[in-house]
Amino acid sequence: MSELKELMEKTRKAQAVFASFSQEQVDEIFKAAATKANARRIELAQMAVEETGMGVVEDKVLKNHYASEYIYNRYKEEKTCGVIERDEAGGFERIAEPIGVAGAIVPTTNPTSTAIFKCLICLKTRNGLVLSPHPRAKNCTIEAARTVLDAAVEAGAPKDIIGWIETPSVEASAELMREADIILATGGPQMVKAAYSSGKPAIGVGAGNTPALFDKTAHIRAAVASVIHSKTFDNGMICASEQSVVVAKEIYKEVKAEFAAQGAYFLNAEETEKLRKNAFPNGALNAKIVGQTAAQIAGICGIQVRDETKVLIAEVTSVEESEPLSKEKLSPILAMYKFGEFSEGLEKAEALVFGGGKGHTASLYIDEEGAKDRLATFCERMKACRILINTPAAQGGIGDLYNFRLTPSLTLGCGSWGGNSVCENVGVQELLNIKSVAMRRENMLWFRAPEKVYFKRGCLKTAMRELGQEGYGKRRAFIVTDRFLYGSGACKRVTDELDTLGITHTEFFEVLPDPTLAVAREGAKRMEAFQPDLIIALGGGSPMDAAKIMWVLYEHPQTRFEDLAMRFMDIRKRVFGFPKMGQKAMFVAIPTTAGTGSEVTPFAVITDEKTGEKYPLADYELMPNMAICDVEFTLDIPQGLTASAGFDALSHAMEAVVSVLASDYTNGLAYEAVELLVAYLPRAFEKGRADIEAREKVFNASTIAGIAFANAFLGLCHSMAHKLGARWHLPHGVANALQLTRVMRFNAAETPLKMATFPQYAYPDALKRYAKVARKIGLKGATDEALFVALIDRIEELIKNLGIPATIKEALGDKVTEEEFLSSIDKLSQDAFDDQCTGANPRYPLIGEIKELYLQAYYGK
Repeated sequence: MSELKELMEKTRKAQAVFASFSQEQVDEIFKAAATKANARRIELAQMAVEETGMGVVEDKVLKNHYASEYIYNRYKEEKTCGVIERDEAGGFERIAEPIGVAGAIVPTTNPTSTAIFKCLICLKTRNGLVLSPHPRAKNCTIEAARTVLDAAVEAGAPKDIIGWIETPSVEASAELMREADIILATGGPQMVKAAYSSGKPAIGVGAGNTPALFDKTAHIRAAVASVIHSKTFDNGMICASEQSVVVAKEIYKEVKAEFAAQGAYFLNAEETEKLRKNAFPNGALNAKIVGQTAAQIAGICGIQVRDETKVLIAEVTSVEESEPLSKEKLSPILAMYKFGEFSEGLEKAEALVFGGGKGHTASLYIDEEGAKDRLATFCERMKACRILINTPAAQGGIGDLYNFRLTPSLTLGCGSWGGNSVCENVGVQELLNIKSVAMRRENMLWFRAPEKVYFKRGCLKTAMRELGQEGYGKRRAFIVTDRFLYGSGACKRVTDELDTLGITHTEFFEVLPDPTLAVAREGAKRMEAFQPDLIIALGGGSPMDAAKIMWVLYEHPQTRFEDLAMRFMDIRKRVFGFPKMGQKAMFVAIPTTAGTGSEVTPFAVITDEKTGEKYPLADYELMPNMAICDVEFTLDIPQGLTASAGFDALSHAMEAVVSVLASDYTNGLAYEAVELLVAYLPRAFEKGRADIEAREKVFNASTIAGIAFANAFLGLCHSMAHKLGARWHLPHGVANALQLTRVMRFNAAETPLKMATFPQYAYPDALKRYAKVARKIGLKGATDEALFVALIDRIEELIKNLGIPATIKEALGDKVTEEEFLSSIDKLSQDAFDDQCTGANPRYPLIGEIKELYLQAYYGK
């Protein structure tokens, strides 16, 4: 073990230096490390699945994202260095000191996310860290640790502050636990027991065996959807995920039917026995089933099920240790029990917790208001450190997703009940048994729009007068537009008004479709030379998007584009916070097309000219201060642009309707926009300037849809369109039209493979929302399904009437061969999955499902 001793010595020397770092230095290192880990979340997830053969790449992406973004967000303001609290009057202060070098045991089930988590919390607390990977996951674990280390060192950390055992073994782990100052143990019961027996302080966490008790007042559909959502997440490998459901007899039949309807398979007696023998040979869990799909497990057991089966459910009665299915299964397998009186359900749930998950997690589905007495009794009886109410246990247990007071963590303490030194989600080490009751809550939503939106024909003059005279007093205007608008007279209409007001101006007209970062930087350079107090973006989406990026680079030249483009799961929890805008210049958007909505949104799409990658940026600091929507600018746009831009607006409204962030505030706008576009877009397309009413209605609908999706966000259709358009240079509205109805069918599935993770979204209901749209525009149907079909038919009829191609193949024509397109589809699919818009889609797509949607759109299936 000489190599380990040498490694520990290096890490100790580095930690001795690190211990003298200030809070500011530590925070910079912590942020850099979180940012780098976040950037590599997909690659590390792919490595983990390839090496271990367990889990789901897309879910491991979420875990890696969570381990970087949510952990950073939770601790970014936490004081961990020196004096962290001082009471001058009371003569009291608290001083934080690091422990030394931690030894971390990393499991094979969550090899990259756990490594990222442990590295980050050690960096935040100025501790050194040496990791012992699981032998079957060593490469991906080491790569995750190396990613964090490289970023930390680049930000100023000592070069040996994080290390790892290159050739892991049981003996090496045991030696590490003897050498370290504190142990962070995550793994099987034997590993955790060894950590606590090492003679060193240990933070170990026990196994989970979460029961989900369904009270007779439970909302059945939401409860079943939550359990399936949790149990299929990474194929059931999060220790907090449900292992059993304990169901009241009054609703047992309905719950069983709902599970079946949502993709579960109920085993008969013979199949249940096969599962017992194969999943628990000799009474111990078979490692070959861990992290596999329900269909794969069924195949191992000699049971025939459909490939799309989500969960295997065995109806059993015993909660004793002699029943193997009552134990932790780390896979999409559930045991299902029936109870009569509530007290019987409590006894079963309590026995399950103590039978294999002492102190870990217990879950209850119940009417919070109508059954408060039973809820209180459940909380009192369960000896569990996490008591989750109406919440998916896997995602809920790790914290900060479905309850925002529960600390985010990938190491979940079980308290003295589970033989652990901590009872909370590990982050700040505590030695008390404190029970956390986490009830599902909807997070705050928002509604934001520009300070002022001018509309109606001829409003330009009124709005410009206000900029020059009434309160704003602007004197230097920088206009961002394209060459066509600069030369066509549209730009002159604006400059004439500026001249009348005595406002000095200059024009930047080099913006092209799909504006590049290089153009934005050049524009910002000229802004710096001109020093405007007013920026006017004149045009369609391209000038407005370019102008927004110029605005940021002008006001904050030190900002890195990589930070602006960083993806996030929740805009309020992103690692990078946009700088405050408007300190130097006011931003005014004047649209000249009816479709983009950029004049009222916090979004900008910019292309990296070096890679061809198109980046959608989102932050409310990018919201224009004023929008001037004068239909005069759109009266003469050609038919092709009318069709493409108009359909872009329709896609905005349709995706806002089903977004998981949709609200009462956004729905009315989205429905109104759809109604206006369906009624007036064909007229505007056919008659142009001859039908000014239609032009104005379409223009209004575009801005209204923009305000809707500025607050509800978009979805998979736009993710796919961004990547398709960037790769093959298709107009954005056309790219959306090629995908929209197919994505709608994908979203409308009543039992999707995976639904989105957002507290407001309790169960799949996209079909119901689409049916409401159909009714709003006057379509008929006896059922939601019939209304949905009518809506699809109407949209596809609109596509045809607007002259938009029906397939990608037709849209690309002879310039792109079938072979060329098919060779691009894997990257298109992965990039679309990683697009910022995907997270708000009601159905969480797998990369393979996106690929299939692209193929359908290409061939017209």
